[in-house]
This record gives sequence, C-alpha cells and structure tokens, in this order.
Amino acid sequence: MHLLEIEGLHKSFGGLMAIRNLGFVVDEGEIVGLIGPNGSGKTTTMNLLTGFLRPDSGRIIFRGQNVTGAARCRICRKGIARTFQLVKPFLDFTARQNVMAGRAYGQESARNLRTAAEEADELLARVGLWEKAEALAKDLTLMQRKRLELARALATRPQLLLLDELMAGLNPGEAEDAMRLVRSIRDSGITIVIVEHIVKAILGLSDRIVVLNMGEKIAEGCPHEIVHNPQVIEVYLGQAHA
Repeated sequence: MHLLEIEGLHKSFGGLMAIRNLGFVVDEGEIVGLIGPNGSGKTTTMNLLTGFLRPDSGRIIFRGQNVTGAARCRICRKGIARTFQLVKPFLDFTARQNVMAGRAYGQESARNLRTAAEEADELLARVGLWEKAEALAKDLTLMQRKRLELARALATRPQLLLLDELMAGLNPGEAEDAMRLVRSIRDSGITIVIVEHIVKAILGLSDRIVVLNMGEKIAEGCPHEIVHNPQVIEVYLGQAHA
C-alpha cells in the first residue's frame, strides 16, 4: 500500500484551472520532488494535500484513508505536516514556544507543558537552533526562521512532511546544510515531498520527481530520466541543466 495516493485532482479558481487531473503516489521512505515553472500548481498541490484548499474533484488517500477535503487540523493529526514558501512563525513567540505550539497538534500531543518544552528543545537542537530557544521569532534570520518552521512541523510527529521551498533565499552553503538536514529527516523514517526551485538540490535529494506545467503532470521519474526528458527541458530545466 502506498503512503500517499493522489487520484484525478482538479482545482480551479473562477475560470482558471490551477490543477488538472493530477495523480501520483508516494511510497514510505521516499523523497519525492515536485517541480515546475512558476504558476504550475506546486503550492496549490501542497495546499490541497494539507486541507488549506478543497479539490473540485479527485481523491487524496493517506495510509489507506480518504482525507480529501478534510480539515487542516484533522490532516495534521493523521500525520501530514508542512512548511510554507513564505515562513509563518508566531513572531512574538520565542523559538521554543513556536515549537511547543506544534506539539499541541499532530499525533500524540505532549502530555504537559514541561514535556512539550523538553521535546521542543530536542527539535531545536536537531535543526541547529538550540542556542536560539529563547530568541523571539521576529529576531531570527531568514535561514533560522526556515529551520524554526521545520522544527515546528516535526513537532507534530508526521509520517509525511511537505517542504515548500525550504531553500529559497539561502546562500549556497546554507542550502548544502539544508540538504543534509532533509536527508537526516528522511533517514529518521519520515517520508518527504519537496517543492524546490534550486535544481541542484532537487536532483540531489529526490528519489523520484514529478513535473508540473500549467497544473498538469507532464513527467515523472528518477532524476536521471527527468533531466533527459525533452519536454521537461523545454518548459523548465533549460539546456544548461540537462
């Protein structure tokens, strides 16, 4: 049984068809990349999978259960967590408090505040932010906020983690560190779907890649197959990356 199955998803906004007949699967333990030009439907797909949007038609099956159109909190408690393209921490909370908020949702919520704080510190250490536990989120750098949002998502104890442009705005060294962190999360047993525009990162991390263009899947395969796909080269990669 696949961990995640997406079947015939459609989503339109007025007369604009954002997602058209989208279908793919994600197996446990994979890193699946989701790529495409700007406006191709990547973030819309993330929003559909996490309950921020309801599909017009189609099905989302997670661990054998139909979660299509379910409330965000229910999907989170089922075991799907996400980060956002534009990070959304609680700016006037400390880093520790942000992660503690994540422990209040998801699976197996913390039994009390002391336990939540201890687990939050463990997650902050895991993402390299332990020394910033008492810092307010609004005082963190972009990279630190991205790591904080990742820690908050991990605090929900997901089986499936959706990463939406985790590396956007990072310098090359920071992006390399982020790639190592993503691999370590997968190695800990969490399956990942990642949206990313940094081609080196998506090719280096993904076991499989799904390519969207104008809301439709135009290709799917391993990184080697994707970089040699003529249609993908034409609409997204360009000859420089092929």
